[in-house]
Amino acid sequence: MVIVRRMEEVPGKDLSDGQEIVGVEKKVLISPADGAPTFAVRLFTLEPGGHTPHHAHPFEHGVIVLEGEGEVLTEAGPLPLASGTVAFVPPSERHQFRNTGTGPLKFLCIVPRHVEE
Repeated sequence: MVIVRRMEEVPGKDLSDGQEIVGVEKKVLISPADGAPTFAVRLFTLEPGGHTPHHAHPFEHGVIVLEGEGEVLTEAGPLPLASGTVAFVPPSERHQFRNTGTGPLKFLCIVPRHVEE
């Protein structure tokens, strides 16, 4: 069955802990609960100055930047992000997403299904 929904209608979860994660909201747009057999799609919104934890995990993910400006801190250093850019983060690569702009940084993150089971 095909599912269509508006992103703004999907409930968000504030992931912020005030230290390792600052100003981050996650919305799970497509997940195994929707019947997706191989992937999940999440929308992250980072407020100005916000950032994800500096972390690594054993799975890859793809990122599509929808709005704002920021950077992804990689093992080789920071790489710029802006609306219209895409990023591939390979398995086990340490990384952190940071909002360096004055407005929200919004990006889609596509991961293997098991991440959102």
